[in-house]
This record gives sequence, C-alpha cells and structure tokens, in this order.
Amino acid sequence: MLGYKNILCAMDFDEHQGAVLGIAVALARESDATLRVLHIARIPFADMDVPLPIEKNPRWEQNARARIEQLIKQTPSSALKYEIVIKSGLPDNDIVREATRLGVDLIVIATHGHGGLRHLALGSVAEQVIRGAECPVLVIRPHPPTPTIP
Repeated sequence: MLGYKNILCAMDFDEHQGAVLGIAVALARESDATLRVLHIARIPFADMDVPLPIEKNPRWEQNARARIEQLIKQTPSSALKYEIVIKSGLPDNDIVREATRLGVDLIVIATHGHGGLRHLALGSVAEQVIRGAECPVLVIRPHPPTPTIP
C-alpha cells in the first residue's frame, strides 16, 4: 500500500487527460485514497483586480463536471471514492491553493512538454505547481517528446 489518503488530479481536458486520470485512479485504488478531480477554468484577466460577474453554477461548470464524470466512467474505477471540484481562476496558482485547502498528500498533473520560446512565453502550470505545492507532485508526460533537429 502506498499510504496516500487524499489525491488530487488536476485536469485541463487535453487529449491525454484520460491517461493521466487513469494513473491517478490506479494510485487512489491502490492506496484506498479519495481522489479529488480538479478542473480550473482559466478566467481571462483573473490576475487583475477587475470584478467579473460569475453566475453560480454556470453552464461551463456543468459541462466540465459532465466531461470528468464521462472520463471516470471510461476508467476502471471500481470502489473508487472521488469528488469533482470545479473552479474558475488561474490554474498556476489555484491548483496549489486547492491542494492545500483540500489537504491532499499527492498531486497528479500532466505536462505538455513545451520547450523553448513557447515555454518561456506561456510558462508551465506543472512547474508552478511543483514549486508551490506542499506535498509530492507526480508529473505525467503522456507521450514521449518529439526529437527536434537543430
């Protein structure tokens, strides 16, 4: 048994999220842990002090919850204890904030493996989570990087 009790899987709905969720589900089942599946929708200008009108339980939240439910149904998840958490904000900051609030002891997150200028311009959510998390972070690269020719 791995000893985890509360695992957070951060989802961004890219094409590899099923594989990442599968790993998080397997870890949760192995440890008899509760899996918290988190999706944070990036709000434009959320890092600015501009109040945005966000209705309670908007349609995007319902759609995100339905997508996560569908992914969980596609994953062998017998006897899995899980909770879906949907938030809006900045994934770079809010994944760590939610992990702390939920008291998780492991974060599972995908990396897209962008390098060079694209990484410099966009930054890396996974990298920010690693730097800010108070618990271990398992970073999954769903596919090997494509070699580049200089």
